[in-house]
Amino acid sequence: MEEIQKHLFELQDMAYRDFHSRLMPDTDKETVIGIRVPVLRKYAKSIAGTELSEKFIKELPHHYYEENNLHMMLITRIKDYDKCLSEVERFLSYIDNWATCDFPAPKCFEKHKEELLPVIKRWIASGETYTIRYGIGMLMRLYLDADFDPEYVKLVAEVKSDEYYVNMMIAWYMATALAKQWDAVIPYIEEHRMSDWVHRKTIQKAVESYRITDGQKRYLKGYR
Repeated sequence: MEEIQKHLFELQDMAYRDFHSRLMPDTDKETVIGIRVPVLRKYAKSIAGTELSEKFIKELPHHYYEENNLHMMLITRIKDYDKCLSEVERFLSYIDNWATCDFPAPKCFEKHKEELLPVIKRWIASGETYTIRYGIGMLMRLYLDADFDPEYVKLVAEVKSDEYYVNMMIAWYMATALAKQWDAVIPYIEEHRMSDWVHRKTIQKAVESYRITDGQKRYLKGYR
């Protein structure tokens, strides 16, 4: 939409565009406007729930990276669970980078965890790189505390992929799970149940985490 594109370019920061583009080597720099996340989030908040917002999220695909990020920000603000889930499902196949994929979970998901779970499992089994990554991300964000079940760790650990962005998310999930559910997760390290790359990356990320104790870090290093 021209009105939104025009405003996004008014928010452009060329130095940030150059910096952020280097973090996304698989994304064409010409599709990156260069807008800092807090600035884009403020704009998303200003138009959320308006007719302009409704029109924008119906228009896919987008051309610019920030348009995709704005789209994700807007749908995560939808309060109605069914509508939010429908828009997330419609958008997932258009995600083409880790940054758009990794925005926080929609707030309405927190109150619908039981019915969301089979949807997450379907996403993880989809075979689509960023749909899998999004599904694992939701398990990490929503199901590692009071709603935790060791079955979820098994589900993630058994994902087999040659995709870097899938394997990196598996390692991120496992390292976070080690910090929150050590006893349930450590056997996956001790018994080397994951691929060599994911195994090593999980240990690396866990050792770098401030949420892992020094004693746990020393223990993990023994399984590198």
